[in-house]
Amino acid sequence: MSAFYERLSELDHSFLIYEGPNSPMHVGAVQIYEAGPLRASDGTIDIERIVEYVGSRLHRIPRYRQRVQPAPIGGHPIWVDDPHLNLRYHVRHTRLPKPGSERILKRTCARILEQPLDLGKPLWELWVVEGLEGDRLAVVSKTHHCMIDGISGVDLLTVLMTPQPTEKVEPPPVWLARRAPSALEYAASELASGLGAPFRLAGALSRVARNEEGARDELVERVRATARLAVSSASLATPVPFNQPVGPHRRFDWLPMSLDEIDAVRAKLGGTVNDVVLAVVAGAMRRYLKKSRLTDVEGLEFKVMAPVSVRDVGGRGRLGNRVAAWFLPLPVGERDAVKRLARVRETTERLKQRHEALGAETVTQALEWLGSTPISLGARLLERTAPFNLVVTNVPGPPRALYLLGARMLEAHPMVPLLGTLGLGIALFSYCRTISWGFTADWELVPDLHDLVLAVEQEFAKLRARAAPREG
Repeated sequence: MSAFYERLSELDHSFLIYEGPNSPMHVGAVQIYEAGPLRASDGTIDIERIVEYVGSRLHRIPRYRQRVQPAPIGGHPIWVDDPHLNLRYHVRHTRLPKPGSERILKRTCARILEQPLDLGKPLWELWVVEGLEGDRLAVVSKTHHCMIDGISGVDLLTVLMTPQPTEKVEPPPVWLARRAPSALEYAASELASGLGAPFRLAGALSRVARNEEGARDELVERVRATARLAVSSASLATPVPFNQPVGPHRRFDWLPMSLDEIDAVRAKLGGTVNDVVLAVVAGAMRRYLKKSRLTDVEGLEFKVMAPVSVRDVGGRGRLGNRVAAWFLPLPVGERDAVKRLARVRETTERLKQRHEALGAETVTQALEWLGSTPISLGARLLERTAPFNLVVTNVPGPPRALYLLGARMLEAHPMVPLLGTLGLGIALFSYCRTISWGFTADWELVPDLHDLVLAVEQEFAKLRARAAPREG
């Protein structure tokens, strides 16, 4: 059998570099299902059937059968097939203590999500959590960030589940693990790939010289965008109480919100769904920092990092990361909710016009040439300070219902990893016209996480009231 391997991109590799004892770098989600269709005849959850079903879908997600190991020469991480894959290690089963409330579920999910993945095995886990009140079942998914970004995570969700309920588990194709390459095979493959690099470079330079398809104009715009990104990143945010080195334990909370109501606010007051989200975050941070943390927000330089997908249509269905980022200040000093939204709109419009995400994408592409040293330096910097206070990521999910066998997915709540001095993160995920806010926080740095959740709810209510049609 021939050897197989795939190199990790430098961006994917970066999430392994960021991994630390207090910063496991997996993304996660809590999905809530109807429990009834997943019960066996004796009334218990049929975990063996769920394991069998997951196994029947793995051929659609080859990365779930692979693990990371150092290349035999140079040590750059590569994907290889794992001949010892054990589904029952990856699909796990647990039960909530009674009464099985959502509060108990959130605490349980936080404990599951704070546990790092075993980096020597395929980098994913599914935890089936039964005992949730209302005859519901939770599934906690954990996938290392080196495998997926938000968009490919959604693609993965639609592969594991189906748009219609199904009872039949199709037998999977026969799978045999391919062997990892020897040092000689790896060297030969990398040499062949490296020999093509000068020709690819020469072709790119020729395109620029002739300005084919605007290549010269694109290069100029990329240089300008990268320079603007460097200036923006050099301006550090003002640290707030949760910008301290994170510990090993997490809190996790969520807040469902009607996407129809957000659309109504956007239609009346202007902007995009993401603008409304960022304006709500700005207002909630103002309320939370003033009331719960007694922080002076006037003149505060509060910045968020908002990942932006650069995955094209042809990249859908492929795992790995294809993201850039916006670094933008939030007007937490502004008292009026509508004016905050207007200021956020001005900022995001400026970023779009200046192609700000292009600078981050260019830096990411440059890392493929520069290697992992800049990433390692950046990881050390993040351990001490960060150029932003908070990550806010918004991922559009499937608009129609999905099913795990015969069980309908009712809700999905996302989780974003923490690292360095980023003691709080916010992820949003939309599903069936509901957008869920997922809040991940360091256990000690943010003991009052639910106060922030309430602040988000209250600040959106302000915008909703201002956007409502006036009577008379």
